[in-house]
Amino acid sequence: MSRIIDPISIKELAATAPVSYEIDTSHSKANFVVRHLMVSNVTGKLGAVTGRVTFDKADPSRSTIEAEIDVTAINTSDEKRDDHLRSVDFLDVAAFPKLTFKSTKVEAADDGYSVTGDLTLRGITRPVTLDVEGLTPEVEMKAWGVVKAGTSATIKLNRKEFGVSWSQLLDNGGAVVGDEVKVTLDIELNRPAPQAASATPAEEQQ
Repeated sequence: MSRIIDPISIKELAATAPVSYEIDTSHSKANFVVRHLMVSNVTGKLGAVTGRVTFDKADPSRSTIEAEIDVTAINTSDEKRDDHLRSVDFLDVAAFPKLTFKSTKVEAADDGYSVTGDLTLRGITRPVTLDVEGLTPEVEMKAWGVVKAGTSATIKLNRKEFGVSWSQLLDNGGAVVGDEVKVTLDIELNRPAPQAASATPAEEQQ
């Protein structure tokens, strides 16, 4: 036996239900900046960002984020420095090729969200908090069969808390490499576009 569901009820339910996305790796990136010699900044980028996001606009606390970043592809536009950053002095990418994050709490904050979770880097896991912008309005790309949205996030890390402790002191007592690392994430998200058949009244089998 089948039962006709009111299409208006379906739309109302969809508007309040959690929405699941996959991170669009080819259109997402992770950049970082760290102080050098206490006089300038070194900027760089990490490798591919992958993962998934479940977003609940009505109740942000039910939202979740899981992500991985390839740190083997770190790039500061200096080959010698990049090789050093991949070594055991810094990221030890041979043993720990991925940075991972899994959220434990999502809260509305200002114009976006405060996302707390467990960050694992160099085999060490610690709680961190990201400042995340509100999700952009969705855009349906019919030719690609996906619906897209985007967001950006920032986080400041103390690298030594994750075992990245190499440094050298300058004559004035300062450090060659600063302890604080600021990471900026620009994320594009995909979910499947609604099928044409969804425009007709749905039926639920009983």
